[in-house]
Amino acid sequence: MYGSPLTTNARKLLLLGSGELGKEVALEAQRLGVETIAVDRYDHAPAMQVAHRSYTADMLDGASIRRIIESERPDVIVPEIEAIATETLLELEREGHRVIPTARAARLTMDREGIRRLAAETLGLPTAPYRFADSLDELRQAAVELGFPCVIKPIMSSSGKGQSVCRSEAELEDCWSYAMEGGRAKKQRIIVEGFVTFESEITLLTVRSVSGTSYCPPIGHVQKDGDYIESWQPHEMTQQQIAEAEAIALRITDELGGYGIYGVELFLTKDGVLFSEVSPRPHDTGMVTMATQDLSEFALHVRAILGFPIPTIRLLTPGASHTLKADRESASFGIGGVDRALALPNTQVRLFGKPETKAGRRMAVALSSADSVDQARETARLAAESLYIEYNE
Repeated sequence: MYGSPLTTNARKLLLLGSGELGKEVALEAQRLGVETIAVDRYDHAPAMQVAHRSYTADMLDGASIRRIIESERPDVIVPEIEAIATETLLELEREGHRVIPTARAARLTMDREGIRRLAAETLGLPTAPYRFADSLDELRQAAVELGFPCVIKPIMSSSGKGQSVCRSEAELEDCWSYAMEGGRAKKQRIIVEGFVTFESEITLLTVRSVSGTSYCPPIGHVQKDGDYIESWQPHEMTQQQIAEAEAIALRITDELGGYGIYGVELFLTKDGVLFSEVSPRPHDTGMVTMATQDLSEFALHVRAILGFPIPTIRLLTPGASHTLKADRESASFGIGGVDRALALPNTQVRLFGKPETKAGRRMAVALSSADSVDQARETARLAAESLYIEYNE
């Protein structure tokens, strides 16, 4: 039992990171009577616009994060981004605060080295071959060992920032510079991966709750420069592929523990399923579930966090999502074409409400359902192409 928001016995959920995914988490929490607090590094972030209260703070400043949490005393702390002072989260958890899914999961998945070593070296999961590099010379050595093309990523980044495919030795210096610019922390370490020839890449949303571990139907997606452009559900897979994917997802999420949703990213290859990455929170490609499932990934996350049962996850219809991205930086802009997008059948639009545009930043998403995935993808694409950003400066 707990009281209504803004009363002395309210149940509180504090978001660390308040983007478009956090906004949906806040809304789902409020539907279940939870008081929400949104924290992010910039003012007027999407979740701040719907939360009961908000704070602006440097997310990598542990002292600032601690002051907010000690002041609010939330029942649950929900990281929504990777770039957080995870050592502080570990300390707070030891002191009795509840971090979702766990502080260890937040720390390990904050950087690609921690999670890759856990998956490949501790759990023995199949992955692409990889090396780590702390300098351009070490990158050159790693690239020689792995061969070209290879994939170069910062240890910590989001939305594909700093990620590139290096196709020859002549491109190594530019790829190194791009990785340094795209990293979200003051770390110069990168991961270099052997190039995987895959048939497709998927997200397997994996939910840990009082009801056990359950899986959403697989989500296919297309990425450009490491950031997703479109996604669809369900992605066609054989029973053998589904079994392999679920086994991998179970191993990694059991190891990370806690309650909540995990976005497990996998490659489907002719030789089997490979582990790629995992996020201990709703996944951007999973926004499609707002149009396809009886419970979206955000509703599932909140139910699991609050300790409520999740007896089933039902796919109601095939569906797809397609993003609208900005091509420049601006603090004065508007989004048009919503009327044309919504004129398409079985289509929804989410405008994220971000206060500024940046080149490559997601500003909206179109969601469409249909009798088939192909039809849904086409409709979502047309809807997204109907949207446009008008810059006023």
